[in-house]
Parts: sequence; structure tokens; C-alpha cells
Amino acid sequence: MGLPMIAIVGRPNVGKSTLFNRLIGKRYAITSKVAGTTRDRIFHEAMMGSFTTILVDTGGLEFGKNFKNLEENVQEQARIGLSEADLLFFLIDATEPLTKSDLDAAQLLRKANKPIILIAHKVDNKLSKNHMDELVRLGLGEPLQLSSIHDIGVDELIRVTAARLKTEGFSPKKVKHGPETRIAIVGRPNVGKSSIINGIIGEERLIVSDIQGTTIDATDTAMKVEDKEYVLIDTAGLRKRSKRGFGLEGLGGLRSLRAISRCDVACLVVDWTSGLTSQDLHVSQYILEAGKGMIIIVNKVDQMESPEADRKQFLRELQYKMNYVPWAPVLFTSALEKKNLNKILELSGKIQEERSKKISDAAFTTFIKTTTVGHPPTRKGKAIRIMGGKQTDTCPPSFTILCNKPELLHFSYKRYLENELRRHFGFEGTSIEILVSERAPKKNAPKKLHVSKRVIKRRGR
Repeated sequence: MGLPMIAIVGRPNVGKSTLFNRLIGKRYAITSKVAGTTRDRIFHEAMMGSFTTILVDTGGLEFGKNFKNLEENVQEQARIGLSEADLLFFLIDATEPLTKSDLDAAQLLRKANKPIILIAHKVDNKLSKNHMDELVRLGLGEPLQLSSIHDIGVDELIRVTAARLKTEGFSPKKVKHGPETRIAIVGRPNVGKSSIINGIIGEERLIVSDIQGTTIDATDTAMKVEDKEYVLIDTAGLRKRSKRGFGLEGLGGLRSLRAISRCDVACLVVDWTSGLTSQDLHVSQYILEAGKGMIIIVNKVDQMESPEADRKQFLRELQYKMNYVPWAPVLFTSALEKKNLNKILELSGKIQEERSKKISDAAFTTFIKTTTVGHPPTRKGKAIRIMGGKQTDTCPPSFTILCNKPELLHFSYKRYLENELRRHFGFEGTSIEILVSERAPKKNAPKKLHVSKRVIKRRGR
């Protein structure tokens, strides 16, 4: 089971994108008073209490119109988001009476047979009793009163959502897989992902075609090699939202993101014949945001005219455009000639071992002392002291450092600590998560921590 997916649905201009931005903590979805601003579905990770979720902003649901071209696609995308979600936030504009579109949307959601949280949105003052009774008659339970702009009721929504996810069987803790290493094969359409999996397993199990978008769903293939277990996950090609098609291809992109969320190692397949594209960089960001291990697979090397020179040139391009992941190993493969495909499993297994590595508290304390003494952090002339820390989790390796002024610790110093961690302890092929906490001022004071969380996954600056 991957991360739970929550879709925000409702008729146009009820504040779906505003709520989306509030819950993820930044302005990500475009908001406007013009109905229908959200065209494609937008998704982003969001914390609901102790649950990590994928939050989906959808276009407004409309009924009884003759849609053409873009408008028809918007409606199809909204319904796809509804069908794929594990939980629905159904928004009603509390400043207006119920409309026919609200009633039609409620009927559609009931047929979807999904858990629903009804939200009376844009509530700056208490609703009248009559209006509340009107919403209750929708048959979707007691509505939550909420205003995203004024941050009214948002904490209650998060609490109710966490409770509902627990009821639905999701765990707030990290999903701990069995002994197998789960490997997602991801990348742009038509770079040879299915051919690579077929070459590894030694049979034509997945459909291979030159037509873009042949793979729609994420397909799992279990296998065992020398007493080690693996699960290969083939995924649909990921494109930018502006380029990604609607309908089935849009559905495949959403499932690809879920596949990344439930894998251990993501193999980013790039096509040597087309070079490193901006969309390859976008896919790498998806992998980094999910905190997974990463292998960069350069496929179709059988078409190189000067293999040695071409490889050096491609590596230089990788080092320049993807210098934010210097720890990701690179494999040059040919799915057609089955060249180096066997190394994918071996390397993925080693990366999973690195992701599971645990550094003792004593070793990490020694590391912090020696590292910060030689290069102490400073900013704006103010003293910043790092008092210690420890490793707090694995998969990905996560570390918490105690600092007197965490808000002043620059991201470049965290990157320095990450580089030193890798130099001393390895962690090849996996992202590292560093958190900074402020130590309680007094020994017996209540534990009150200011936490600033930042995953070290920025491009070089």
C-alpha cells in the first residue's frame, strides 16, 4: 500500500486550490476568482497529522453542459482524480446557497463509494442554522466549517483526516517492506522502461511499443536472484503537466507517482539518443521529494558511434545539469542487447543496504564535533552552535542535529554536513534527510522543540 491519496473535489470556484496551498504550506496551485483556473490535476505531498499523503487538486466538477476540447478534458481529469483517491474532500461554498452542481456532485461522489469529508468552505463567521441543515441534507455527514484564507478549522480538518485514514487501514508510520527490494523503473515515455524489465526477467512479459504511452498502469514483477528478492515496478512515462495528456495517460502519470512513493530504489531511465531533457530533471525531483534511492540509467547505448567519447560527454552533461545528485550512480545500458541489465538488481540491493545503514550515537557525536570544529557555522556575524545530534531513522537515512539557532543555519551548511556524512559513512545512491532542532533552554524545562525540516536535494548554487 502506497501513500494515501486525497482528492479535493467540488464545483468550480469553491476554493479548492486555496485549501490545497494551505495544506501543503506554500503557494503551489494557481488561485483565482475566475472559475476553472485549475485545468490539470496538481499533486503534492502533505502531512495530515502523522500521516504523509498525496494531496490532489482537481478542476471544478460541472454538469449539464456540452463541453468541448479543453473543458471536456478538465472534467475527465477531475473524475480520474476522484476515481484514484482513497479519501475525498468535498468542498461547498458556504457563502452561497446550494446549487444544482453541488447536488449533482454529491450524487456523483456517493456513487464513487469513497470515504468523504464534507467541508463548508469560506466560513469567516458561523453559518446560519438553516444553511447548516441544508448541508446536512446532502447525506454526507456533518460538514466541517473551514476558511483556508483565515486559517479557520484547518487544524480540525487535519485531525479528522488523520482519524479517517487510520480507520481506512493506513499507517502513520513508514511502510516497512519485507526482505525484498522494490525497484521502480521511471522516466519519460518511450525511453525503454518496459524493455529493460523484459530484459532483466528474460521474457516478454510487458508490452513494448514505439508508440508513446503504451504503459498505462504500474506493473509489479516479483523475482528472486541468488536468495535475494526483488520487485520490479514498471510505470507509465511522466511528463510535465503542461505536456501530459488527459484521460488514460494522465491516469498513468498519477499512478507513476504512487509507484515512486512505494519503492525503495527508483531507476531514472534517460534516452541517450535524445540527451538529458528538462523533464528528466523533473522526474529526478519527484524521486528526491519522496526520499528514495536513485540510479540513473542511460539507455540505448548500442546507438553510440564512439562509445568511450560519447559516455564521457554524457557524464559531463549529467555532472552539469544534475549536480544536485552527485551521489546517484550511473549505468549505461542497452535493453536491445541486454547490456548491463543484470547490474541493476545488484546495484539496487547495495543501495537498499545503504538506506538501511544505522550510525551509532557515539560515532555520530564524534563526527559532529570533528566536522564543526574544522568548519564552524556562522551567519550575519551571529554565533551558531551545534551541540550534537543522532540518526533518527533509516530508509532514507535521517539525522537530527541540535542547534542553538536553527533558523540561522544556512542550507549550504546542511549540504556541507551531508557531503561530510557521505565521505565518512558512505550512503551511496540514497538521499539523506537532515533535520535541525533547538535544544530546550533548561534541563528540566518542558520539551519544546522548534523543528526546521529540509531535505538536502537542492541544485548547486
